[in-house]
Amino acid sequence: MADARIEALAETVVAYSLDVQPGQLVAITGEPVAEPLIRAAYLRVLARGAHPMVLLAPPGLRPAFLRLASDEQLQYVSPVERLVPEQVDAVLSILSETNTRDLAGVSAERQQTFRRARTDLQQRYLERAAQGQLAWCLTLFPTEAYAQDAEMSLEEYEEFVFGAGLLGAADPADAWRTQSADQQRMVDWLADKRDAYVLGPDTELHLSVAGRTFINADGRHNFPDGEIFTGPVEDSVEGHVRFSFPSTVGGRKVEDVQLWFEGGRVVRATAAAGEDFLLAALDTDQGARRLGEFAFGTNRGITRYTGNTLFDEKIGGTMHLAIGAGYPQTGARNQSALHWDMVCDLRRQSEVRFDGQLFMENGRIVI
Repeated sequence: MADARIEALAETVVAYSLDVQPGQLVAITGEPVAEPLIRAAYLRVLARGAHPMVLLAPPGLRPAFLRLASDEQLQYVSPVERLVPEQVDAVLSILSETNTRDLAGVSAERQQTFRRARTDLQQRYLERAAQGQLAWCLTLFPTEAYAQDAEMSLEEYEEFVFGAGLLGAADPADAWRTQSADQQRMVDWLADKRDAYVLGPDTELHLSVAGRTFINADGRHNFPDGEIFTGPVEDSVEGHVRFSFPSTVGGRKVEDVQLWFEGGRVVRATAAAGEDFLLAALDTDQGARRLGEFAFGTNRGITRYTGNTLFDEKIGGTMHLAIGAGYPQTGARNQSALHWDMVCDLRRQSEVRFDGQLFMENGRIVI
């Protein structure tokens, strides 16, 4: 894994995504298996005159804590946990799991207790990010676990990951600037729109985006990236959606999720597998039954489901919705300890309209 692609990824996320500046405090988080990327990013942060800080998470500690901790321990928030959302200037979070199901044996109730205790921290994180006080980037280091979820060999998965990040380009940052310009065209077209209508297989939704801002997600926060997103007006969502791909959260794989909305709230929810976990998540808090995000995937280099939301929500021609917390920079006001993205494939028998004007047809942007 110590190859030129790792070096290109480290350079791109430090210089382009985070734009690290001298004197900044920069946190780098990940598991030990991601050491090649952690090291490469650390050296680049150092070279830019900033102060790198590594927060390493050995595998197995989180599930052990969630299983064994008392309620008091589950709700205790340490000063180290407060450091990133409250004090650092930039954070590079590296997904690097060696077991994507290690939380499967932890009850939904205990996971909810842990999340609820950190609602204020999550909101502070989102607020500082929206105010430009906290730069953040989430990326991924290919592991056997992710490759298995994607039903690929590790070598195939590496090629997929680095290809999705445009890291084979002579200048990956410049390639992302080109992607950004194309997405900005969509964002500009949507700027004055109010009402959205989505029609697809087993899906029909009406919602309002009046007064909300669409964000051009161009590799600055997620890497790889490729989406445009906003936060719908909280009480406006009406209708039904059936999500095309399974979703894994908290170690649980939840399949064939369907949600029904009235007055912006989920009033009915079903799943072919993992329904109990889904229903428990929806009861996390008052905001968990409302949408915090409404988005479209625009990365045409990602064409297939892999079991990892970082990539699946970017598939060109898809829509994803997140129940729970919204991003303040979009104008979203929904607050929750939950933010759960689910993907709906719109690449066939579908259309999306804003104020009656066709925006997407069968997964193709037509503006």
